[in-house]
Amino acid sequence: MIFIPFAVLLALLLVARWRGRRWLAASLAALAALLFVLIACGPLPRWLMHELQAPYALRPALRWAPSNAIVLLTGDAVSVPAAGVEPSADAYARIAEAAELYRQCRLAGASCRLLVSGGDPSRLDTTLAASYAVVLRGLGVAGGDLILESRSNTTWQNAEFCRPLLAALGAPKVWLVSSGYHLRRGVLYFSHFGIFATAVRADYWRPNISVWPSSLNLVLTTIAVHEYLGIARYYVYNALGWNTPRLPALAAGRPAAAAPPPGR
Repeated sequence: MIFIPFAVLLALLLVARWRGRRWLAASLAALAALLFVLIACGPLPRWLMHELQAPYALRPALRWAPSNAIVLLTGDAVSVPAAGVEPSADAYARIAEAAELYRQCRLAGASCRLLVSGGDPSRLDTTLAASYAVVLRGLGVAGGDLILESRSNTTWQNAEFCRPLLAALGAPKVWLVSSGYHLRRGVLYFSHFGIFATAVRADYWRPNISVWPSSLNLVLTTIAVHEYLGIARYYVYNALGWNTPRLPALAAGRPAAAAPPPGR
């Protein structure tokens, strides 16, 4: 995704050279070099990630209701030879955070159900919800407290398909667990479907500022741009009337303190 601007700049540079506009070609080459440095050496991804994650840097106080629903937004999975489908490496922070929330809830004597949301977008023949549930059971989550939502292949569908399940549970408190960079978009989508959850970040990414280019900074820039495009698309689709109408808040599921206002 982040290579698209470079491809555009390269195409414009070639056209400029073909038309004999050497000063323009030199300017485009300098712009491409500057953009690469800003991305690969960290300033741009650090700013992008900070804007996404800052509202969720501090985890919320654990004020449990008598009945609670924890929603875990899945990330990705991998097919391991001779071992089947497993959560990808960067998914374990989300899993661990959801399991710890569940443990704290049970220690407080409250009722808690853990809703794992994720279908099979990569066509691995095993849903994300199912593969994550295996790990959650190993971390002490009771099978009877797990609810698997296995149809969604996008964050939008996570919210859409979780609504009827949460409505059926009727839990007065909903907790939403995902990566820090993903929560801004997740909170926005869930609120569109009337689910006002307390957001809990699993991980927090801080791109490095360095003299030498870093491949991690390129990856984190791609992730951040994906999130911002998802946020922008939400507002564009709303303006065009392409999103389903906003749904009223669930009768149950209003948090004691709502998450800060997001942008999609």
